Amino acid sequence: MFGYDEVLDGVRFAFTDRFGGASQSPYGELNLGSPAGEGEAPIAENYRRIAAEFGVVPDGVVRVSQVHGRDVVVIRPGDELPLRPMPHADALVTTRTDVALCVRAADCLPVLLADRVNGVVGAAHCGRRGMHAGVVPAAVEAMRELGAGRITAVLGPYACGKCYEVPAEMRAEVAERVPASYAETSWGTPSIDVAAGVVAQLAELDCEVVDVTSCTIESANLYSYRREGAVSGRMAGLVRLLP
Repeated sequence: MFGYDEVLDGVRFAFTDRFGGASQSPYGELNLGSPAGEGEAPIAENYRRIAAEFGVVPDGVVRVSQVHGRDVVVIRPGDELPLRPMPHADALVTTRTDVALCVRAADCLPVLLADRVNGVVGAAHCGRRGMHAGVVPAAVEAMRELGAGRITAVLGPYACGKCYEVPAEMRAEVAERVPASYAETSWGTPSIDVAAGVVAQLAELDCEVVDVTSCTIESANLYSYRREGAVSGRMAGLVRLLP
């Protein structure tokens, strides 16, 4: 169920894999959402299992409708859950201890953020477009508006720079704004390394980085839209500020 699951200074961070869920082939097993869809019941059951493992009620796994932008949703004390209508955004932040923030991905980079000292956590869905738009810096800014100081960022599975081939023009456009993302595939063609770009952005913001990345394209234990196409499921990055 979790390829990575760790508590650091009172904050639980986790990234799901594709095991331990109710989804059937070709989505099996722990699909947490796909544009092609497999019906609502298996996905709802998968979220119930995630919520139970994280010690929150099902509606306490808070998520947004992701659009590859930089908007951030703040989950405040007293906000009714689930969020209705579901906001279009790519990051969430909160000071609440009764929720697990959730971002989904299947090649994009999930970034989990926390300042335990001041009791603020965040999560961001960051692909090429989100990195270019600055979704992770936007999440950090929103956390600091809630009182965060020194923030730790945990980076999860994504399509690595050795595999994420793109046209040369696209690489040049993205690297103009985020130079550290400029990369080359293992076979010598242009690529983008989203995690390298995000690490550079976080360094500018004085954030600590915990790198637990692995490549979604290379690992059969993970979902990858590039490898599987429209029948790819979605994994999740989850973060909870523990009581």
